[in-house]
Amino acid sequence: MGKIRPTYIKRVSIELLEKYPEAFSDDFEEAKKMVDALCDVDSVTMRNRIAGYIVNYRKQLDF
Repeated sequence: MGKIRPTYIKRVSIELLEKYPEAFSDDFEEAKKMVDALCDVDSVTMRNRIAGYIVNYRKQLDF
């Protein structure tokens, strides 16, 4: 079974990918920096969860 992520993490991640598709790659470290630069995230944990979902979502789309 996979991890279940809250809807707000998915929503923010997908919105960032739709607005800035070329800004993100499959690299988690780069995704963390981009999330930090593009949106106002309250905590480091939330930033990492959003960046992790972006990386996993891109990998699913690339097949």
